[in-house]
Amino acid sequence: MVDEASTQPPTDVLVVGAGPVGLVAAIDLARRGVVVRIIDKLPEPTDESRAVVLHARSLELLDQLGVLDEIAATGVRTTGAQMHANGSLLGRVGFDTIDSPFPYSITIPQTDTERILRERLSSLGVEIERGVTYTGLEQDASGVRANLTHSDGTTEIARVEWLVGSDGAKGAVRHSLGLKLEGVFQGERFLMGDVDADFAHQKQSFHIFFSPGDAVGMLFPMAGKRVRVICQIPADTPETREPTLGWLQESVDEREMDVRIESSRWLTIFEIHHAQVPRYRTGRSFLAGDAAHVHSPAGGLGMNTGIQDAFNLTWKLAAAVQGEASEVLLDSYHDERHPVAADVIKFTTELTHAGTLNSPFAREARDLLMKAGLELRLARHSMANEIEQMTVEYRYAPLGETGHRGPVRAGDPVRAVAEVGLWPALAHRDPSGSGYAFVLVADEAGAFPDQAAPAGAQTIRVAPTTDSGDLADPERRVAARYGLDERGGAILVRPDGYIAAISDAEHPTDIDAYIAAVSAAPSEALR
Repeated sequence: MVDEASTQPPTDVLVVGAGPVGLVAAIDLARRGVVVRIIDKLPEPTDESRAVVLHARSLELLDQLGVLDEIAATGVRTTGAQMHANGSLLGRVGFDTIDSPFPYSITIPQTDTERILRERLSSLGVEIERGVTYTGLEQDASGVRANLTHSDGTTEIARVEWLVGSDGAKGAVRHSLGLKLEGVFQGERFLMGDVDADFAHQKQSFHIFFSPGDAVGMLFPMAGKRVRVICQIPADTPETREPTLGWLQESVDEREMDVRIESSRWLTIFEIHHAQVPRYRTGRSFLAGDAAHVHSPAGGLGMNTGIQDAFNLTWKLAAAVQGEASEVLLDSYHDERHPVAADVIKFTTELTHAGTLNSPFAREARDLLMKAGLELRLARHSMANEIEQMTVEYRYAPLGETGHRGPVRAGDPVRAVAEVGLWPALAHRDPSGSGYAFVLVADEAGAFPDQAAPAGAQTIRVAPTTDSGDLADPERRVAARYGLDERGGAILVRPDGYIAAISDAEHPTDIDAYIAAVSAAPSEALR
């Protein structure tokens, strides 16, 4: 039976897939006042821990969603990564040098991450519709009609304004849009265990082992004795071999990981390719997370990249729901996020290949070069930035091309100024009353700016004292951090915490130009 007159209230956005990516999308949409439905074909949440690392860039976003405190209390703070080979430590990359309010990762089972996100979503009045399978769609300028099948066999045509496919690498949304993952399909297989174990390595780091053989190993300590162990399976291993605790211990021993496994919570084998779809937007439908890109688990970047996909997209959809988003703004999701996944694929591929060298001479050279490199502070800092995804910026995208050329530019993430309290002022504001609105940070120490705030934007005024502004900044630390001269300036912050534009005395119209580019004229409203 087809039920076209759904009992659901009119829906702005349908999110398909209730993993971390879909949950983040639904939370951010709901807190911006968007009517959102989120469905998942699984009748119950997964009990598989899957991804276990949340990096600094993702922590910044989760802080804005109001869930970071509970995530931090549940997980383990990870302050670095250690590289090993042949039973010895090559070096450690510390995360304390990165430019973030949270210079660390948090290692936490995905089951806990999802639970915390579900509870936050529920607090916003949205519940996951489980046992609902997405089977296809039709879309045109007026909206999307998504075909859904419920657990009791009844079918529904869900009429929505926009659709987000976050249903994973094998999900149905990508297929229904006629898109394919494009890339390298000589897949890498991994044996993975979520286990209780004794190990001699630093618990505040995760560990990568470049093995004596031709397959890399990874170790991610969690709370208590719980640890995630991942071992790449050599190419000549029979595909019929089943995962066992004995095989995992054998693999750990071969890589000289110095881990003694006591018991298993979850064992699996998975295969990863290195690929992404050619476009993230098709009409009124968007792909995020594994539905759009897949790559090696080296560095633990998969879930993080997907979470950041969602956070980049949702404020733009909120603008579209209000009829205020131009096509340029909606297209910017692909323009900004597609190159990010391409970089992640390149980085994880190189990291995996570094651990899978067949020649003993090549492995010895790799170990010597890596050990020497990790003794250099600049090299350690560069790798920390890459792992923690602090290199993610959108200067290259069309909307990032503005005139200001200070140390922080349009397309960069917001840079915290701890002494002034700029990060809490930006991250903890309530978006519910302003939908997707921007924030204008105005430095009023100089004669400039006489910058009017865009319609609906909140304004944070930075001044010598709190008597004359919202934040006291007598030493003009914000101006120094953002490259504003004595005449002052204004910084327009996007709803996702990235810089939209910076206006100063030399470029007084940059903010106005940005708003004009991303806003829809009344005749162009995408309702």
